[in-house]
Amino acid sequence: MWIGSKPRVNIMNPDQIRDIFMKINEYQKPSHPQLKLLTCGLASHEGEKWAKHRKIINPAFHQEKLKLMIPALYESCSEMINKWEKVVSVDERPCELDVWPYLQSLSCDAISRTSFGSNYKEGKRIFDLIKEQTDLTFHVIVRAIIIPGYRFLPIQSNRRLNAIDNEIKSSLKALINKREKAMSAGEDTKNDLLDLLLESNLSEIQAHGNTKSVGMRSDDVVDECKIFYFAGQETTSVLLTWTMILLAQYPDWQERAREEVVQVFGNKKPDFDGLNHLKVVSISMCLQLNSSISLSYYF
Repeated sequence: MWIGSKPRVNIMNPDQIRDIFMKINEYQKPSHPQLKLLTCGLASHEGEKWAKHRKIINPAFHQEKLKLMIPALYESCSEMINKWEKVVSVDERPCELDVWPYLQSLSCDAISRTSFGSNYKEGKRIFDLIKEQTDLTFHVIVRAIIIPGYRFLPIQSNRRLNAIDNEIKSSLKALINKREKAMSAGEDTKNDLLDLLLESNLSEIQAHGNTKSVGMRSDDVVDECKIFYFAGQETTSVLLTWTMILLAQYPDWQERAREEVVQVFGNKKPDFDGLNHLKVVSISMCLQLNSSISLSYYF
C-alpha cells in the first residue's frame, strides 16, 4: 500500500506464519462458490479433510521421490533450449527472442511429465481447458457483482463452464483408472506424482485394514490432479521470466551462475548430487536476489 511517496512494506514474521499453519481449524480459507471450480483439492479443504489429504499427498513430495523427477525436468528444459538454438541459428547476428511463450510451455511440459508421465503435447488439451475455465470463471465473478445470481443463469458462458469441468474430470478419471489398472497388474510405476499419490493413498487404506473411508475417493484424486495442473503452471513461468529479466539486468550474476554450472557439471547431465553443490544457482539464492532487487525499486 502506498502512503504519500513511499510504500508501506509488510514484513512477514515466520513464527506467526507457522502459528497460523498449525491452527488449521481457527483460520478459515476465504472462498467463493465460483472459485471452487479452480481451487479444488487440498487448496480448498478445511479441518480433518485437509489433514487427511495432506498426510496422503505429503510422501509424494519427499526429497527422495523428487530426485527421481530430475531426468524429466532435464528433458523439458533441453527441448526448450533446442528450440531457442534453432531460432537463433537462423541469423548469426544478435536477435530478440520472446521467451514468455516458451517458458509457459516449459512449465506445462514439466508438470505433465512429473505429474502424469506425459509430455506437453499430450497434456495440452487439459491445460487449454483449464486456461479457458479460468478466464470464464473470473468473467462470471465480475458479472455476478453487477447481476446477483448471474452464475445460475442458463447462458452460454455458464453452460460452457460446466462442460469444461466435465471434460477435465473425465480426462483425469480416464488417466487415473488406466494407472490404477496398471498398478493392479503389477506393471512398473513411472515414479511420477500420480503414481506416488496413488501408492500413498493405497498404503493409507491398507494401514487401516483396507478401510476405504480413510483414503481419498476417486473424485478426490481427480481434484488433486487438477490442482497439480492449475497451481504450478502460471506461477512457475512468471518466476522464470522474472529471474531471466533480473539476470539480464545484472550480467555479473549471470556470469557467476554460468561459471558455476560449467564448473560443477561440465558437459554432463544435471543430477541431484551436483545440484546440491550449486550455491549461486539455487532456489534460495534466486529468491533472495528477486527479493533484494525488487525492494531496491521501492527505496
